[in-house]
Amino acid sequence: MAIKPVLRMGDARLWQVAKPVIHFDTQQLHELVLDMRDTMQDMNGAGLAAPQIGVGLRVVIFGVQHNSRYPDAEAVPETVLVNPFITSLGDALEEDWEGCLSVPGLRGLVPRFAHIRYQGLDEYGALIDRTASGFHARVVQHECDHLDGILYPMRIQDMTKFGYNEELFPDQEMQDE
Repeated sequence: MAIKPVLRMGDARLWQVAKPVIHFDTQQLHELVLDMRDTMQDMNGAGLAAPQIGVGLRVVIFGVQHNSRYPDAEAVPETVLVNPFITSLGDALEEDWEGCLSVPGLRGLVPRFAHIRYQGLDEYGALIDRTASGFHARVVQHECDHLDGILYPMRIQDMTKFGYNEELFPDQEMQDE
């Protein structure tokens, strides 16, 4: 469909809580998903939430086979997740570096639940119910945070572990987020 501009941190629309999707398998929802997919692929992202392109609905997409922004990440299945619900499977947290298309050029060390269960629907209204760990769990939590107006810098516990890619990783060539 179309590549959409991604809102950047500071845009008030990113702080808003997204509304649930009520109608499934509609032209409007399919077009939104296509726009999100085109935008995510164009920017080489691992995921994207509808609020990042200015649409206040509880829709996220994610998926990674190989991504130069996350060269060591395991594969994550391509997924459209609507009205998601996340449950932590234990109290274990893992810290790892995150970037975001809405926070370009920066990375931060973010704690996330190590093991989760996520549930929701696809764009057709079919149930999705999966467990995830590692990078997969991190991507899901990161994208779903966007639906509640949370950007990853809000989760950083040690601000000395937040900065520009080229300062934090001077010997690595990293694409701009």
